[in-house]
Amino acid sequence: MNSNPLPPITPALPDPIQLGLAAGWDVTDASTLRADRRIEVDVAIIGSGAGGGVSAEILTRAGLSVLLIEEGPLKSSRDFKMREAEAYPALYQESAARKTADKAINILQGRSVGGSTTVNWTSSFRTPEATLRFWEKNGLSGYGAAALQPWFEMMERRLHIEPWSTAPNENNDLLRRGAERLGIPTAGMRRNVKDCWNLGYCGMGCPTNAKQSMLVTTIPAALAGGAKLLTRARAERLQLRDGRVEHLSCRALDGAGLAPTGVTIQVHARHYVVSGGAINSPALLLRSQAPDPYQQLGRRTFLHPTVVCAALFEQPVNGFNGAPQSVYSDHFLETDPIDGPIGYKLEAPPLHPVLFSTTMQGFGAGHAAMMRQFPHAHALLALLRDGFAEQSPGGTVTLHDDGSPRLDYPLNDFIWDGVRRALLTMAEIQFAAGARSVHPVHEMADGYTTWPAARAAIMALPLQPLQTRVVSAHVMGGCALADDARHGVVAGNGVHHQLENLSVHDGSLFPTSIGANPQLSIYGIAARLASGLAQRLGGKPAAA
Repeated sequence: MNSNPLPPITPALPDPIQLGLAAGWDVTDASTLRADRRIEVDVAIIGSGAGGGVSAEILTRAGLSVLLIEEGPLKSSRDFKMREAEAYPALYQESAARKTADKAINILQGRSVGGSTTVNWTSSFRTPEATLRFWEKNGLSGYGAAALQPWFEMMERRLHIEPWSTAPNENNDLLRRGAERLGIPTAGMRRNVKDCWNLGYCGMGCPTNAKQSMLVTTIPAALAGGAKLLTRARAERLQLRDGRVEHLSCRALDGAGLAPTGVTIQVHARHYVVSGGAINSPALLLRSQAPDPYQQLGRRTFLHPTVVCAALFEQPVNGFNGAPQSVYSDHFLETDPIDGPIGYKLEAPPLHPVLFSTTMQGFGAGHAAMMRQFPHAHALLALLRDGFAEQSPGGTVTLHDDGSPRLDYPLNDFIWDGVRRALLTMAEIQFAAGARSVHPVHEMADGYTTWPAARAAIMALPLQPLQTRVVSAHVMGGCALADDARHGVVAGNGVHHQLENLSVHDGSLFPTSIGANPQLSIYGIAARLASGLAQRLGGKPAAA
């Protein structure tokens, strides 16, 4: 028997993180600390995802000293082996199994340097104009499409966000073909990639550094400019006094990134930027007992509740191969008023065995039979646009007894109505594309071989938590922007209404969900806020 190990999957490409570390970047893995530490900087940024990464680069280039604090590890392309069993525990919150309090919604969020940008599927949309108009109508000024356009353009240039010109893989093209036969318009995605190898494993970290995530763009630029990075450090509490943050207390975590080691890090800064993402950012402010006179903190947290419909085709689909998302349809967002019945965006997610098997309903022989046909499987998902109607107040972030976050997100009749309509739409598209059977992802659903049979079954399905599989990779809100402190946590310039040296720069700022994959919205808004903050702190603002 040949006992030699298999060759690495990762191509032998330059690793910008390893090159930077060798060049002397100031990076500290808190799990290696043996004594307490005190750090002083101009700006402490908590979280290294879309908001934190953009802010770090802009504030560093403005000449300010910056510390970037990340709870997860620093991983890079040499660690990305395109294997789910390795990627989910290393790169995601709760090993890609974070859930709402009732376990009814599974939530995918990143937890490593680069945050969710390291593991997302690269889909890049500007904030829809209808969403921005709704925000303005409901008390947020200065966030119209014209005001944000230069910031979106700036980040699109910075992160190489362009239309994806490569032909879609079969998984995505089935959405296009089925929708076309039904007269439903579709469009091609824009993606933040450069020299992409079209592998399809974006959700496990890009092994070729093609994905222009914070991990390979803004964070290396900030570190090369003198910023500091602290990893495996949990931001525990902001110590507050007289309307200001005095310092931030962090706990070092062990090498697994789970248990505190007993070492603490005290961070003193002129200004603090919270960029932990929706769920984690409200939780930090709750642990810190931040002022909340109007009970807005953690409220109106939105998910784009997402439902899935699978199908089997005669031909191989191989949904794991090729750009993960390259075709979408906004038809069911655009045909109804934004504050009417809940609308939904259609996309085709990548298919990988672990994620697919844990999402599909059933068990035993039936589940095994579906997995044996995995190469022929196709999936559509519908992102429900929550937060625009009185019946869609979203969820609430609170704390468990140990201080960890808890998200309650009730699924009500308003949402279930959208779920049923979305399942019907997806099934009809899949049959129009030639599916031999369609499998709505619901515990009581079967595989249906005709559209009339599927339609009748979907109309009869009892839509209840846990029976209907609901997932989400988009968490927004909880620290909402608002001109009036009675309606939000943060003012239009990103500064907390009651804490003068604390800002929030991440998706928790959104007053509603946005009805699109949120990374570009966070990039553009964070760039604008960080530039304004740099100027107020005496640095040089970024030019949009």
